Amino acid sequence: MNYQNMGTFDGGVVGGVRTGGAARGGVLTLDEAAIASGGAFLRSELEKRDPLIRTPLTSFTYPRDINVSVGGGWVDAISAQAVGYGVTGGSGDSPVGSGGANGIPVVNANVTTGLYKAHVFQLALKVMFVDMQKANYTGRSLDSLLTDGVRMTYDKHMDQNVYLGLPAYGTTGLLNCPDALETTVAGNGAATPSTRWKDKTPDQILADVNAALVANWAAAEYDESALPNHILLPYEQYTDILTRKVTDLASETILDFLLRNNAAVKNGGSLYIGATRWCKGAGTGGTDRMAVYCNRERFVSVEELVPLSRVMSTPNAAETCYDTAYMANLSEVEVFYPQTIAYYDGI
Repeated sequence: MNYQNMGTFDGGVVGGVRTGGAARGGVLTLDEAAIASGGAFLRSELEKRDPLIRTPLTSFTYPRDINVSVGGGWVDAISAQAVGYGVTGGSGDSPVGSGGANGIPVVNANVTTGLYKAHVFQLALKVMFVDMQKANYTGRSLDSLLTDGVRMTYDKHMDQNVYLGLPAYGTTGLLNCPDALETTVAGNGAATPSTRWKDKTPDQILADVNAALVANWAAAEYDESALPNHILLPYEQYTDILTRKVTDLASETILDFLLRNNAAVKNGGSLYIGATRWCKGAGTGGTDRMAVYCNRERFVSVEELVPLSRVMSTPNAAETCYDTAYMANLSEVEVFYPQTIAYYDGI
C-alpha cells in the first residue's frame, strides 16, 4: 500500500484541514504529540460528569420565627396605631355609683401612631452574551444559576433584617429590640457559680424557662392572647437540651421535659423552642442570649411590601450582555407590644 499521498497526522494537511507543523515526507506518523492529543480526547469523552451543582453552605430561619405579611407597595414607612385608655379615679372603686352622686367617671382614649421604617432591596445580575452561548453546550442555564444567587442573597439579607436589623440604617430585630426587657438568668447555686445551661440541672433549666414565660405574661397583665409561645436559643444550648437526658436512667431528654412541663403549656397555650445562629453572642458583653416572645401577627411582624421581583431585563450592546434588576420593598421588624418580648443572657 502506498502511503505517500496521505496527509500527515501531526502536520501538513489532514482531510483538507491545515493542522500545522512540517510534513514528514508525507508519511502518516503517530508521535508523542499525537498520543497526548488523543489521550486528552479520550479523557474528555470518558469522564463522568456530575450533574449536581454544589451551592454555598448557608441557612436562614426567619420565616419560622416571625410572621411575614405581604403587600403594601413602594412606601417609605409603615404606620401602626395603638390606643391606651384612662378612667377618672381608676377602674377599681371609681366606677361604683351611689345615691346622691352628682357625676360619673369618664373614660378617655389616647391614640398614638408608631412609624416603622421600610427600605428597598436591590440587586442586579449580568449575563455576558458569549458566556450564555457557551452555556448552551453544557445544558446549564447561567441566568438560572445567577438567579439562585440573587435569592440566596435576599434570604440572607432578610435573616439579618429579622434577627438583628440593619445597624447602618438604625433598625433593630427580634434579638435586640431596645424596648424589650433584658436580664441575666439565675445562677446554679454551685460552689463555682455559673449561669450557663451546660452547668445546670434539668430542673434549673426549667426554672429559667418558666421564670421567663411568667415574667413576660405578667408584663402583659396575663392576657391569654399574649401568653409567650416562642423561645429562641443558640445551637450549642439547643443541642445540649436536645441530647442530654433528664437522668442517666431516663429516656426523656431535657427538651422533652421542658416542652411538657413549661408554664405556657400548663396554662392552655403552646411553646416552640428552636435554635438560630443569631442568638450566639447576642447578649450583653457577647454572652449567649435566650429570646422569649409571643410569635403572633398582632404582637410582632415583618412586611414584604413588595416581594422580591424581577423588575426589568434589557440587552446591553455596549458590553454585549443582558442586565437584569431585582428589587423588593421590606420593613424593619415591627414590635407592637415591647412588653411581650424579653431577653435572658448568660445561658
